Amino acid sequence: MQKLFFLSFSKCETDFLLLVAVLPVDVLKALGFQNYPEGVTKVTGFCANRRASKSDSAYRIARQIQISAPTSQLFPGGVFPEDFSILTTLRPESGLQSFLLSIYNEQGVQQLGVEVGRSPAFLYEDQTGKPAPEDYPLFTSLNLSNGKWRRVAISVEKKTVTIIVDCMRKITKPLLRSDQGSISTSGITVFGTRILDEDVFQVKL
Repeated sequence: MQKLFFLSFSKCETDFLLLVAVLPVDVLKALGFQNYPEGVTKVTGFCANRRASKSDSAYRIARQIQISAPTSQLFPGGVFPEDFSILTTLRPESGLQSFLLSIYNEQGVQQLGVEVGRSPAFLYEDQTGKPAPEDYPLFTSLNLSNGKWRRVAISVEKKTVTIIVDCMRKITKPLLRSDQGSISTSGITVFGTRILDEDVFQVKL
């Protein structure tokens, strides 16, 4: 399986890694978090005390902040992997329900979305429009917005999507996409919300 990108965050405070293709894509770096754009501050991360090294750091994202970049900036080769994984460490505000990451094609159609909150959802729509919105995987037994640090891995392989939380809870759902479903890299990637959404994801990364 190709791993797409990695992200860590927390208030969310967070870090985020998308594992794709051969090499991982550091989403936060690709979106310029290291330059501390308006509304982004550095805070203490998941582990405040480590014996052999410095404490973890994270990014806190304020409300009403939308950070985006051309998806081609994350995938310079122009190809989004068919199978991929998303890894993140985050601490959303208690009760928050919002999209952490969204990828849109050139027509403005949301192709991929990771929603955090109670009963988090995984949105995926390939080039043929599959799956239909009513078939998006919904993880009703999970709550990812209880104000605690969570380690989350989402893996897409063939026609299934699996979420693993805190290296313990594992849930697999069907992903009713096409046999060779693809995601366009000609649009934009948005962090912390969806286009036109009022709720903005607050997190430390």
